[in-house]
Parts: sequence; structure tokens; C-alpha cells
Amino acid sequence: MDIFIISFTAFVVAILTFFSGFGLGTVLTPVFMLFFPVDLAIALTGVVHFFNNIFKLFLVGRNADKQVLIRFGIPAVIAAFAGSWVLLNISDLEPLFSYGLFGRTFIVEPVKFIISLLLIIFATMDLIPYFQNLQFGREKLPLGGALSGFFGGLSGNQGALRSAFLIKAGLSKEAFIGTAVVVSTFVDFTRLSVYATRFLNVDLVDNIQPVLIATFSAIAGAYIGNRLLKKITLKFLQVTVAVMLILISVSLGAGWI
Repeated sequence: MDIFIISFTAFVVAILTFFSGFGLGTVLTPVFMLFFPVDLAIALTGVVHFFNNIFKLFLVGRNADKQVLIRFGIPAVIAAFAGSWVLLNISDLEPLFSYGLFGRTFIVEPVKFIISLLLIIFATMDLIPYFQNLQFGREKLPLGGALSGFFGGLSGNQGALRSAFLIKAGLSKEAFIGTAVVVSTFVDFTRLSVYATRFLNVDLVDNIQPVLIATFSAIAGAYIGNRLLKKITLKFLQVTVAVMLILISVSLGAGWI
């Protein structure tokens, strides 16, 4: 059942990433967190996200804008190293505090608390019109790359910030999607290279089955999503997913999961 939930989520969300406001990592990360420790869940999601992006590169990567890639992508890769390093170093910190509720003791760990806050912030960006319409000029591309890369390395969430900065870069729809895929792939490669120093020898190998199944499910979803690529708005679904992410994030930050 666990593998079914993970693979089904990867399949559906991979379809939606082509034309909705949230990304594969935004939704798949909390799902992995239900079954794995937070830092490992982010790493496992990163593997699925990376191979899904490799597949999408063959579909739309040729449409990427080279100038935007340089100005946005290079800062993103550099900042991804920093974000990944922060994740690994907060994972071993002592619990912030513990509390009792309904006869049970809950422990609030720093990594869960920080990631839950980030998930709430990025999910909220899908709910509030102000954030949905937030855009930055082309001159802010290096800053946008650094911010999206850092938070991509730290939590796997980079899509919302990346879109906010790329949307005003004067790109066509095809160039926008292609550029986003290329940048996301390089950020994934960067953060996985950092995660590997801690997880590759044991945890990632031991959990290769759900990773492979989720990866192939995401690739299948990406293929279908590319075939359905249109100017589609899924407002109700966006709001529903965002609310679910917030609820999961609150539970994570409170130490309930």
C-alpha cells in the first residue's frame, strides 16, 4: 500500500507539473515524509525528481533560453550546494522541545519544524492571489536563481520561486517550460551530489524499490502531461492540494508525524 500511494502520487503530480502551479517535489516530499525520516524523504524525492527531469529534458529541454540559463541557472546551482549543506547539518540537531497531548509525548525536531514552515509557505503561495501574481523583472534573474536553488537544496521546493522570477523574462510558453526543466535538473543533480555523501551508501540503496517505482510512475505521468500540454488552469485542484500540504506540514512541525 505504501508503494502504491507513493507511485500513484508521483504519476498524477508529474502530469500536473506541466500546467499547474505546483511541482512534483512539493507534493511528493510530504508523501515520502509519511514513510521515511524528513531528510531521507527529501533525498528520495530528489532522486525521483531528478530522473523525471532527465526524461522531461528530452521532451522540452531544447526549448530552453541559453541567456536565461546562464543568468538564472548558475546562481541556482551554487546556492543549491548551500541549501543541501544546511539540510544535512540541521538533521542531527537536538530536538527543540517536547510536549504532552492526549496522553502522548510529541517531540519537535529542528529539521521537521523548518521543513514544515517552508512547505506551509510554498503551499500558501498557491492559495493567495498576491503570491500567484508575484513577478520580478529580468534584472532580478540572478537573485531568483540563488533563492530558488537554495530552497531547492534545503527542502526540494523551488518551483514557485523559479516561476515568479522566470515569468517576466520575456520567454514563450515553450521556452519558459524548457528553461525551468533544465535549471531544475541541474539543481537536482547538485543537491543529490551533496545528499549522497550521507545517504547513498545505506539509505538510498535500501529504499531503491519505492524510488524506482515512483520514478517510472513520474516518467509515465510526464509523458502524458507533455501530450496534454495546453493553457490549462486547475484552480480547484491547486487549492485542494495546497490545503492538504498545509495540514501535513502542521502535523510535521508539531511532531505528530
